[in-house]
Amino acid sequence: MTDAEPPPGPPPEPPGTPGPFPGSLPRTLTFQLVTLGALATDRFAEALAPLGLKPKHAGLMTVVSRGVAASQLDVAEAMGVVPSLVVSLADHLVRLGAIERVRDPRDRRRQILTLTGEGRRLLAECAAAARSVDEELAAALTPDERAGLTRSLGTLADGSRLPTAGPGQPDDTG
Repeated sequence: MTDAEPPPGPPPEPPGTPGPFPGSLPRTLTFQLVTLGALATDRFAEALAPLGLKPKHAGLMTVVSRGVAASQLDVAEAMGVVPSLVVSLADHLVRLGAIERVRDPRDRRRQILTLTGEGRRLLAECAAAARSVDEELAAALTPDERAGLTRSLGTLADGSRLPTAGPGQPDDTG
């Protein structure tokens, strides 16, 4: 290495930042998404509480409404959760009248989940709650910044197998 070559490793931090590797973790996309995701989840959960729902209930109804999955096992796979959680979430949604379980006529071991009229109403309420949280979380962004963030997150979501609305997927607003 010559004097003209920069030392190996991360680029130097701005003067005045504390610590041996100041800012390196908080500046990563992963850390920012995880931190903001936790905040968004908490606020969304608070907004859904009056409906008797949690974010995973909204996720299950979204998966079922889009026809991404029909059986409880398929829903678990689409949501990236264990099947026993889907059973518990579905039990609650059945009690609310939001979904129905129907035996698959081709395989009596399978339970097919379908969204009811009440489920569609609750899903619309979930979407309204999410839009309210969106407004709160994105209040500091200009309309152009918000549109750019939405596009970027949609692009990332489109590559996942999770029940998110990437650029090629419809939303649940109507």
